[in-house]
Amino acid sequence: MDVEPPAARREGLIELYGSFQEMFEFFCKNTTIHGTVRLVCSGRNRMKTAFWTLLLLASLGMLYWQFALMFSQFWAYPVVLTMSMHSEPKMFPAVTVCNLDPYRFELVSEHLAQLDRMAEESITFLYGINTSASLFHTKDRKIHVQALANISASGFKLSQNFSLLRVSELRAGKKHSRVGFRLCNSTGGNCFFKTYSSGLDAVQEWYRFHYVNIMAQLPLSIDISRHEEQIQDLVYSCHYDGEPCRPSDYVHFHHPVFGSCYTFNSEGTDPFWTATKPGIPYGLSLILRAEQRDHIPLLSTVAGVKVMIHNHNQSPFLEHEGFDIRPGIATAIAIRQDEVNRLGGNYGKCTRDGEDVAVELLYNSSYTLQACLHSCFQHTMLRECGCGYLYFPLPPGAPRCDYNKHPAWGHCFYRLYRRLRNHHLNCFQQCPKPCRESLYKVSAGTAKWPSAKSQDWVRQALRHQHGYNSTSSRRDIAKVTIFYQQLNYQAVHEAPLLSENLLLSSMGSQWSLWFGSSVLSVVEMLELLVDTLALSLLFLLQRLKARSGPQPSPGVSLALENPREQPGKGQEGAGSSPRGIQMCPAAPLEGIGNSQEIQMCPAAPLEGIGNSQEIQMCPEAPLEGIGNSQEIQMCPEVPLEGIGNSQEIQMCPAAPLEGIGNSQEIQMCPEALLEGIGNSQEIQMCPEAPLEGIGNSQETDLGQEGGAEGVL
Repeated sequence: MDVEPPAARREGLIELYGSFQEMFEFFCKNTTIHGTVRLVCSGRNRMKTAFWTLLLLASLGMLYWQFALMFSQFWAYPVVLTMSMHSEPKMFPAVTVCNLDPYRFELVSEHLAQLDRMAEESITFLYGINTSASLFHTKDRKIHVQALANISASGFKLSQNFSLLRVSELRAGKKHSRVGFRLCNSTGGNCFFKTYSSGLDAVQEWYRFHYVNIMAQLPLSIDISRHEEQIQDLVYSCHYDGEPCRPSDYVHFHHPVFGSCYTFNSEGTDPFWTATKPGIPYGLSLILRAEQRDHIPLLSTVAGVKVMIHNHNQSPFLEHEGFDIRPGIATAIAIRQDEVNRLGGNYGKCTRDGEDVAVELLYNSSYTLQACLHSCFQHTMLRECGCGYLYFPLPPGAPRCDYNKHPAWGHCFYRLYRRLRNHHLNCFQQCPKPCRESLYKVSAGTAKWPSAKSQDWVRQALRHQHGYNSTSSRRDIAKVTIFYQQLNYQAVHEAPLLSENLLLSSMGSQWSLWFGSSVLSVVEMLELLVDTLALSLLFLLQRLKARSGPQPSPGVSLALENPREQPGKGQEGAGSSPRGIQMCPAAPLEGIGNSQEIQMCPAAPLEGIGNSQEIQMCPEAPLEGIGNSQEIQMCPEVPLEGIGNSQEIQMCPAAPLEGIGNSQEIQMCPEALLEGIGNSQEIQMCPEAPLEGIGNSQETDLGQEGGAEGVL
């Protein structure tokens, strides 16, 4: 009888590693990560294996510790400042000057005179000084506002509830005296003293508090442009770059505390103000009147001129950023420009144009931090106090604070202002800095002007040219020169200290330091992780399927095989063409001739089969006399008779097989009684299987407690 060649091993649809150990060994031998191969090469030396395992784990821990430090630094979004110098012609900044001499409007002049008398009494009470009437009642030049003279102000009365008091307190065992006034809420409770250690500051603040209430009686909008002929003598002389200033070069406005003010080059669009050269001759030269004819002495104790240098189209906040010029002095102010550019976003809160700020700006100018803070404070005042502060702009229709109409506004105002000053209001959170702004650094030099020998002709020249008229011996004029010290300016830019590119570079350096590998090594680790998850899932499914028992599906065969298994392993000594009978527990097989494969047929009686290659998945099917049949599959309870040359009959449980001849392989058939088998090549893994009458059997394997008799 001719021996048929063994059938080729079928390849499964999905091929994975046979075990986790095999997968790990393959990874260690083929990965590009340094040191992992030592885990496999040193497998027989446990000490070396443990050493390299600990070394790799320590390297991995150090790597991820460094990664954590880098990411924590990156997510902190630190910045580094880079500086660059630029030299080019640029626009001269805006300059605002004020004479510190606020108007005494005729509408409120009586109330101001009454306030002066109250101030005299308070100073006499506190310090015993009998101030002369000339201190307060100068020859006032009242500004008469047209169409307002007939407005009666008799409804307003100065309150006597805010008198100046001396308050004593103990600190560190010593008695300290403070001066202030008492403020209460609308119900007369929750009172506190607004006190100062300096009596001068207390008197000034008390006077300003009453002054705000008096000035609140004026209309919200007062057109004083037609009265500028009475106040235009603030500026006696103006020259820029050697050329006289033009009327279009300045704008005038009135500040309730700092008086008559002029802003030069407010828009910054006129080429006339382009700075082409540095130095005193090419700057702005002003001769200003510093005489305080309309002065309100307790509103400001400073004599001279207030000056502020700022950006174009920005509101000047003189109380925060202005500086004073002394009368009788020539002051030279050198300026240098710095430009600051902020990143914004995650690296810091800033705004480019103020459009993204939640606070509605009340100033008719470009965005600045001070404008936003004042607007935010004014909105808070309107919301919590019911009125607006005099010194800040008001929204349309909002009332000014007046203690005749809002008796407790002072209590509310000072508490809010203290919270703003201590950064306890959310205005600082709502008002970011501009992302780009220009800052001006100033340095000043002074000299006596005019000198004793030149003052006579200087006064005469001013009298003839500019209508200067003064018989006083005191110094009542001042000279100011503002110029660029140099045209080059310093630009400061914020840059990320740790950008995305630098972060990736640092991570790559750390990875190479601790493992000597690259990005592809990370991909290999990800592949190992995916393989581990897939293999774990398949093993879990197999275990669940084994617990639930075999549930065959018609016409379906799933083979999960190990691709790295050596072919032919466990098939030594093959003798003839039939390959095997597999997984047939308790199956007596008799009289089968030249059967190549009978698989998974537990307890299946198969008789008279000739040249059968495979009998598959036919539970409880008695098969007799099968001839030349190629495949009989999934035939439950089907009696098959007279079949000859059957190639495949598979999975026939409870089928007794008799008379098998030249059977090549009978595999995994526990308790299988095999009789009369001839030329059987392999009978494998059939525990407790008595095998009888097997002829020319080359291998009988793992037949526990099985009796094999009659083997030729």
